[in-house]
Amino acid sequence: MSTSTAFAVLCGLLLGAGNWLILARLPFMRRPTFSDRIEPQLKARNLESRLLRAPTHNLTPFGPLERIVRPIFRDAMAYLPRVNVGSDALGRRLARAGSSKSTLDFRAEQLLWAGAGFVLALFLVAAGAASGQFNPAVSLVSVMGSALGGYLLRDYALGQRIKQRETRMLSEFPSLAELMALAVAAGESAMGAMDRVSRSSHGELSKEFAIVLADARSGKPLAESLQAFASRAELPPLVRFFDGLVVAVERGTPLADVLRAQAADVRDAAKRELMESAGRKEIAMMVPVVFGVLPLTVLFAAFPAISALDLSL
Repeated sequence: MSTSTAFAVLCGLLLGAGNWLILARLPFMRRPTFSDRIEPQLKARNLESRLLRAPTHNLTPFGPLERIVRPIFRDAMAYLPRVNVGSDALGRRLARAGSSKSTLDFRAEQLLWAGAGFVLALFLVAAGAASGQFNPAVSLVSVMGSALGGYLLRDYALGQRIKQRETRMLSEFPSLAELMALAVAAGESAMGAMDRVSRSSHGELSKEFAIVLADARSGKPLAESLQAFASRAELPPLVRFFDGLVVAVERGTPLADVLRAQAADVRDAAKRELMESAGRKEIAMMVPVVFGVLPLTVLFAAFPAISALDLSL
């Protein structure tokens, strides 16, 4: 394929995409929502000036282009939960990551990452076609694979964020549990000890303590707030910790010794995990030794003998 043909194909694709966008946003192609139908009959109660409203932040650096295509993304995000069976699981994962985004916002970011991969692959394919190297099958697979890779890469980044956040929470847990044990032993209640710890420390777990306290102060029972966080965290040490707090709140059992024991258990678990990680890395270090250093050592040891044999022959 020549350069002019590839450029013509690219221009045709852009023209077709533009015509499709114009056709899709025509009034007769858009189904009015229920809120749009009843809005003229309702009296507006928001008397705040639009000049005082907080500006909306763009998700992309494209500015006006994002505002043009934002209705299309909004419609796509509205239809996406109908075909997605994992919205509840995604909501739990976002909560575990400590993100305030909704599932629709995350799906929009996934589509943006997929679009970025698609555009990048399309640009590389166009550059290859301009240089005279074009294979339709390889180009199609690379473009679609890049789009799918961008979509999955955003999910992988979320998984890594969850893992890092849970690691930080487990590393913070023993110190915070011992601080709570000291506060409880000094006469504080479970809620007061949690409040003191959340105000005197900074970290992921202290933020979760603040969320639990905010739920409790808003009228929700403390036991339900603790159980909600335990189901949201999905970490066995934290689940046991909050179960102990729930039992202490509901039945009035002693809490200081329980907190100290749980902190000691978490420290022992961290030591065991460190030893297991060191053992795995020790086995992994055998690979370069066996396949890299050992053959070179044997070669240096055997080379003089091999040279002597060659000289004798």
